[in-house]
Amino acid sequence: MSLVKVESSEGITTITMTRAEKRNALSQALCDQLYDAYRAFEAGSDHVAILQAEGPAFCVGADLKEPPAAMWKAVPHVSHHLTKPVIAATQGWVIGGAICMVMTCDLMVSADTTKFMYPEAKVGVFGGLMPGIVSRMPHKLAMELLLLGEEISVKRAYDVGFVNRVVRLGEERKEARRMAKVIADSAPLVIRTLRDFANQTLPRGPAEIFVPERYKLEQIANSEDRKEGAAAFREKREPKFKGR
Repeated sequence: MSLVKVESSEGITTITMTRAEKRNALSQALCDQLYDAYRAFEAGSDHVAILQAEGPAFCVGADLKEPPAAMWKAVPHVSHHLTKPVIAATQGWVIGGAICMVMTCDLMVSADTTKFMYPEAKVGVFGGLMPGIVSRMPHKLAMELLLLGEEISVKRAYDVGFVNRVVRLGEERKEARRMAKVIADSAPLVIRTLRDFANQTLPRGPAEIFVPERYKLEQIANSEDRKEGAAAFREKREPKFKGR
């Protein structure tokens, strides 16, 4: 079943979570489909992407009834090394792992109904990516979000620069599209280089750095080439690697 809708026009890829009946809670299937969407965007010719969601909530974080084993796949710029900008367009609740998703986006437009909460300490779960929030908003507010698990209003998030624009509900996609069009019409090489240089100065949390690298190592460990190399060693012959 498709949980993500991907559309492309005018140099802009739009990635929409469609699990509205579950408030876009992150199951492994949804995480996997988001990962595939990011990968297709990076490989394609579009210059910028918009990440948005159907329903009254952007995303309420991990689906506790179907906990994803690899939720990091849903997080832009962590699940896949993207060289192009991503803009988040949010409404309603942005909870738990969903904050990780929007904090790694390059820009964010939020409806005035947007609310942020990170209740992991109250629930007893922790995926490891959230400490990176400390480099995206002032330290004390970040610690309030992490340690207290209480609601942070979109106004507070905007006032400290975590959100770029706050608009009336229903206008967030239009404003995100306007911003995306500005980027899509700009010089692609300059946009990518500006983004790359800027992000090189941005401190990241330990898991934000390690998770994608661990995935690469797991791919090698589970690859046909690893099995072929071991077999060739045992059989005292030259290995025939296939690059997969």
